[in-house]
Amino acid sequence: MSYDVAALRAQFPALAAGTAHFDGPGGSQTPAVVAQAVADAMTSPIANRGSVTEAEKHADGIVLRARAAMADLLDADPRGIVFGRSTTALLFDLARTLAGTWGPGDEVVVTRLDHDANIRPWVLAAESVGATVRWLDFDPDTTELDDVATVLSPRTRLVAVTGASNLVGTRPPVRTITDAAHAVGAVTVVDGVHLTSHAAISVAELGADVYACSPYKFCGPHLGVLAARPELLEELRPAKLLPSSDAVPERFELGTLPYELLAGTTAAVDFLAGICGSTADRRAALVETMGAIEAHEDPLRARLEAGLAELPGVVVRSRAAHRTPTLLLQLDRPADAYRYLADRRVNAPASSFYALEASRRLGLGDTGGLRVGLSPYTCAEDVERLLAGLRDFLQL
Repeated sequence: MSYDVAALRAQFPALAAGTAHFDGPGGSQTPAVVAQAVADAMTSPIANRGSVTEAEKHADGIVLRARAAMADLLDADPRGIVFGRSTTALLFDLARTLAGTWGPGDEVVVTRLDHDANIRPWVLAAESVGATVRWLDFDPDTTELDDVATVLSPRTRLVAVTGASNLVGTRPPVRTITDAAHAVGAVTVVDGVHLTSHAAISVAELGADVYACSPYKFCGPHLGVLAARPELLEELRPAKLLPSSDAVPERFELGTLPYELLAGTTAAVDFLAGICGSTADRRAALVETMGAIEAHEDPLRARLEAGLAELPGVVVRSRAAHRTPTLLLQLDRPADAYRYLADRRVNAPASSFYALEASRRLGLGDTGGLRVGLSPYTCAEDVERLLAGLRDFLQL
């Protein structure tokens, strides 16, 4: 099946308004089938999970199907799929739990390239038990991470790294980093929130003990997901209510799950698999689709970069050799450009986007720059509208 961007766009009701969305890194638009799955779950008989009433069985089925769907998307073990309110909340919960196994003299590695959700939970957890935080820096000119070996030691207990920077798109050599971390006995946590919407993911191939992502970045509802090694989860004892299940992964899910959002998550995964997957095997179809998405986005990125190179006063700070189609633009008055474009129905926000350490390292402070993110539904006309809008703004 070929990649038909016009047919794909027709599945997203929000796109009918005519706005060009370059704000996908902050959350994608939602296809109608996902919204319908959420509505169907909420309007069908449902109760707490169980095996007696039809309502209980319905809830249980929704959860199990969502775990299976995310396992297929991430090439992970469904026994290690944990759902929560957000990736940030899940990582804070995990950090507090892991910190119970650390002490003074232990070391935790975080990077200045990451979203703060994969920095602050580990920094605060380390501080709470007297562990040391070591920072892995990046080159502000190339936006490439430094060598992780420079910050590892026999006392390293955890290495947290992004799969792709949500600010500049850099895709670090994750497998090299996780292998080096495992060689000194450290647990690895990969923030895949930004990466998951742009590439086929295999948690096993990345070597991640924990992989985090958010379905609302890939056409699903607002919640967070961890894909962890079940063996690791079995070792950990999170704070939980006494009557709640002590099984894995349930012991990490606090309270009743949002069944309607899990139904929407399954629908989002199925939607992705059906974009151009040519097989009934969902995992294989997802790999095929994600490859097609990359092949669609790469030429658009090339056209966008070529157009930006012609605009005086715009500096593209996204320069890594391996990256997502996400560009951070440095220019005078980025907030004004954001508003100017928005008035012309082109959404390209300006901020540091919670990648505060990265923005500061780039010399952009807390303000950041204008971020332009391509999505599976971005079309060539959108790119031309953005370039025209920026050209007009710079002439003011």
